[in-house]
Amino acid sequence: VQLVESGGGLVQPGGSLSLSCSLSGAIGITSDIKWARQAPGKGLEWVSTIYRDGTTHYQGSLQGRFTVSRDNTKNMVSLQMVKLKPEDTAVYYCTSGDMEYWGKGTLVTVSS
Repeated sequence: VQLVESGGGLVQPGGSLSLSCSLSGAIGITSDIKWARQAPGKGLEWVSTIYRDGTTHYQGSLQGRFTVSRDNTKNMVSLQMVKLKPEDTAVYYCTSGDMEYWGKGTLVTVSS
């Protein structure tokens, strides 16, 4: 089982960024996938979930700015983030739906 995040980086406030999570092994098109994040000095925070049927849920404060999607042909889940704020700075992780398996994370820094 492997989840590999990519796409993090430095972006200015108000900017956009798209993260990807590549899935392999037992995690694939039949799996629910979550995104979580951890800001510097803070605890882990759930961001969103995309279920195997494509249904999505978001942390309330992120609804409208974050969009999660999946491409089952590529075993890939994406997190599109727009109107980014400095408080969105964090390491972003994709996880299996039961949060048993995690990627290593990708750092998103929102700063001018």
